[in-house]
Amino acid sequence: MTTEEAGTTAPKQGPSTGRGVAGRLSWGLADQAVSSMTNFAVGVFVARSLGVTAFGVFSLAWLTYGLVLNVARGLATDPLMVRFSGVPDALWRAAAARSSGTALAVGSSLGAVCLLVGLGLGGQVGPAFACLGAALPALLLQDSRRFAFFAAGAGRKAFANDLVQGVALVPAMVVAAHVNSVAAFLLAWGAAAAVAAGYGFLQSGIRPRVTAARGWLREQRDLGSRYLAENVSLSAAGQLRAYGLGAIAGVGAVGTVRGAELLLGPFLALLMGLSLVTVAEAARVLRQAPHRLGGFCLRLGGGQAAAALLWGAALLLMPDRIGELVLGDVWHASSALIVPATLGVAGAGLGSGAAAGLRALAAARRSLRCQLFASACYLGGGLGGAALAGTAGSAWGVAAATACGSAVWWWQLGAALREHRSAPTPEPADDIPEVRTS
Repeated sequence: MTTEEAGTTAPKQGPSTGRGVAGRLSWGLADQAVSSMTNFAVGVFVARSLGVTAFGVFSLAWLTYGLVLNVARGLATDPLMVRFSGVPDALWRAAAARSSGTALAVGSSLGAVCLLVGLGLGGQVGPAFACLGAALPALLLQDSRRFAFFAAGAGRKAFANDLVQGVALVPAMVVAAHVNSVAAFLLAWGAAAAVAAGYGFLQSGIRPRVTAARGWLREQRDLGSRYLAENVSLSAAGQLRAYGLGAIAGVGAVGTVRGAELLLGPFLALLMGLSLVTVAEAARVLRQAPHRLGGFCLRLGGGQAAAALLWGAALLLMPDRIGELVLGDVWHASSALIVPATLGVAGAGLGSGAAAGLRALAAARRSLRCQLFASACYLGGGLGGAALAGTAGSAWGVAAATACGSAVWWWQLGAALREHRSAPTPEPADDIPEVRTS
């Protein structure tokens, strides 16, 4: 079996009935709802407590966390999801221990870098980055636990783990509010993640094997390198856009954009929750009825885009007093960006349907090209728009760039589907994916 074939092979499962699909989607949605709403609550609490400028500093730290998170997922948890979903328990436990050890190693290494950078910067930004560095190991370990549970088909355990983090976050945020600084809120966020990561050990009994990280990276390098490039390219584009926007329009502009993104947080929870299971569902459609894959992806992407537009329309009708209750002083600036932010998310939702199809087809080279193009468009649109028209120009530039990126995703999916139809029928695959040991 080739490496890319292994990426789409899975253990035999029951028929893809409506009830089965709904069950798999429900735990993904429930877990991501808890995770995203927890992050949403953190952002809202900080925005209301600290104001636009300090919230801009918090947003820079948040975006840096997103970049590091995507590094860890590309190297550690994405290969775990592809190769060790539904395998025998002993095989999953060994892989989960090495995967979580890799995530912890990434968090510790890049956390040390953030700590050193923060100590060297000083000012408002320095302490925030130093505290982010201290929190990163716990944040990435907790994230790896939830992905490991989904690989094992135990979505309810991932849901429970994120719920524990949300509960632990309440007293931590109360304490941070007394200190009333960006650094305190970041430490509180990390402390809640540490509690959830510890609970993950009680749930599974699996210790992260940091010493096995190098072996894991070597064994999964064929998938990990591509997933790393895909994950990091868009995250890095977002990070560079934030830094560039801060340099062009001021740190307050970063907080304004982040506020608009927070308003779309509940819908983004839906989008990210679906992403936990859509690749597996697309692969199931490909095995059972290959001619329906294109239609499945179109319904998936179109449904997400339509939902984003409906959510944006609801935000436009929201009274100012409710917006002020949610975001405080940040609301007035962020509400002006609702339309371009909604269009950007709708474009991303449409493209995600094609992305799921490319993953199911194991068209890793095509998906990597799409992601690199989309990231370049995002960065160019965001910074070009900021240079021309400030914060609003950046938001509209990103919306246009997302539409261009979505078009490329669908073009590449069409080409991949034509290749798949013309390719000779492969021999039946084994029930369990091949495990690389060297």
